[in-house]
Amino acid sequence: MLDVFSTQAMSAASWVRDISGPGGGPSLIPPTDKSIPNRVGYVQQQDVHLDTMTVREALEFSALLRQSADTPREAKLAYIDEVVELLDMSDFVDAVVGVPGQGLNVEQRKRLTIGVELVARPQLLVFLDEPTSGLDSRTSWAICDLIKNLARSGQAVLCTIHQPSAMLFSRFDRRLLLQRGGKTVYFGDIGENSTTMIDHLERNGAPPCPADANPAEWMLKITTMSEDGPKWDDIWPSFKEYSEVKEELKILRQQDTHQLTTDAAGDEIAHQEFASSFWTQFHHVLVRTAKHFWRSPVYTWSKLTLTCLIALYIGFTFKSDNSLQGLQNQLYAFFMCLTTVNEFSKQIMPMLIPQRALYEARERPSCVYRWTTYLLSNIVVEMVWNTIAAVVFFFCWYYPAGFFRNTTADDVNMRDFTAFVFIWVFFLWMSTFSQMAIVAIETADLASIPASLFAILCMSFCGVSVLRSDLPAIWSDFMYWVSPMTYLASGALSACLHGSKVTCTAKELVSVPLPANMTCGEFLGPFVQSAGGYLVNSAATDFCAYCRMSTTDDYLAHFEIKYDDRWRNFGLLWLYIGFNINAACGLYWLVRVPKCQVVKRK
Repeated sequence: MLDVFSTQAMSAASWVRDISGPGGGPSLIPPTDKSIPNRVGYVQQQDVHLDTMTVREALEFSALLRQSADTPREAKLAYIDEVVELLDMSDFVDAVVGVPGQGLNVEQRKRLTIGVELVARPQLLVFLDEPTSGLDSRTSWAICDLIKNLARSGQAVLCTIHQPSAMLFSRFDRRLLLQRGGKTVYFGDIGENSTTMIDHLERNGAPPCPADANPAEWMLKITTMSEDGPKWDDIWPSFKEYSEVKEELKILRQQDTHQLTTDAAGDEIAHQEFASSFWTQFHHVLVRTAKHFWRSPVYTWSKLTLTCLIALYIGFTFKSDNSLQGLQNQLYAFFMCLTTVNEFSKQIMPMLIPQRALYEARERPSCVYRWTTYLLSNIVVEMVWNTIAAVVFFFCWYYPAGFFRNTTADDVNMRDFTAFVFIWVFFLWMSTFSQMAIVAIETADLASIPASLFAILCMSFCGVSVLRSDLPAIWSDFMYWVSPMTYLASGALSACLHGSKVTCTAKELVSVPLPANMTCGEFLGPFVQSAGGYLVNSAATDFCAYCRMSTTDDYLAHFEIKYDDRWRNFGLLWLYIGFNINAACGLYWLVRVPKCQVVKRK
């Protein structure tokens, strides 16, 4: 019932259907008014909060984004102090929320949940869904005191409650009793010690309420009696309370509907879906997300530690000279970097889930901010942390692997910078790729399955582990060009290996016996000019030692890698990053954003 009335658990179309469906009659709250979720406070049964935020930060976030944009920031913050005092939260207002069992206790979390809705200054009502469910008697009594204080302060309150104790039941002023199917049994005052309600039911055929009975349990028992008992939903229209309710509704219908829902009738701004602009939302969500990452040391330190250890391991184990085998080792020093995609993705994906759960459970139904704001802020913050990780990875990998020895005094700075930006763009691509993989899927374990498959395909057909010329046509003509790792490997390896001489080891040299009266240069010189490579000693007369490659560019050409293509490849990688971001937004909209459905009336 609260979900229907507060419009916070269903789409606009289904809300119209439920309000004006089987029960009939008009809705006095216009369902087309997109600002309704911002004009009501809906306190859900579950206390869903971001565990890394403090109580004050949670209240400020709600107040700054949900109160009217015309209200000065100072006034919004001042109102928070009033709510803190009203809810008696001064003792823990600067405490971290934490997870259940750590941080705030059950009562404090419930007070925070109510406070988050109150600081938004709801103009219509505050709805509470089973506020005492799962609480002990002392905490339940404290929450009822809190609700009573809200009512005394002038705030209209509507809440549901199941199987209440007699003491809790007596704390409420009026009661709406619904049978299964939403049929009204009673709506009116409860009275002191529930006398008004008991007299009404006894007067209309209910058995007497025992003196020691719980009025709430007695009420539920007699209204759900066997078929031989009174049909309370059928006889409700004959009650005088029914006539009083109908008369009150008649008076309300005569009033201007918009005056019931807004103090600024006809004001287009007052009827907007969100109270704040996109950039205001983005600023506050970005700051909150950044704090969430900063206050998650397990994630940040494990990320940086894993980055450092993997980079050092790859760098030192694949450190080699510029022999043919050494170049192969240097090639695989970078290829091993590509294999870390799955490991880093498994760290990135779980960080999005708690924020998504909070947004979809409470903040999206309340129209606190747009879904694009939530996604982009997470992507930006994750990209910042991956930039830091890229810096750590570069220094722990590039220099131990010895790539700097391939540079000259003239180009060392530019070559080092070029190698770094490719490592950086690799981490950014990996970050946005992980976000795209998890954004529409419920758990990180499920999301890692397609993500791992695609990453393996990209690595396998990027032309490093297997030459493009050795691949079947369907893979060499399609997957090779689609894989972002093709351009990543080409750009990074060209920056790391370009322009150096190759020095073959004794095992790698081809020794050719020479004919009589001919030097090595005279015999193999024409072949070297056409095939490439170099001769160790052109003047030798017995054996001619030949190395099939003379420069690292010859080795790169074997993999179709050109140094001149490095900035083209860099630009293409940014296109892949942009695609990941847009695909993440598109997948989230397609799978997880509620869509309005056209409901046909029968």
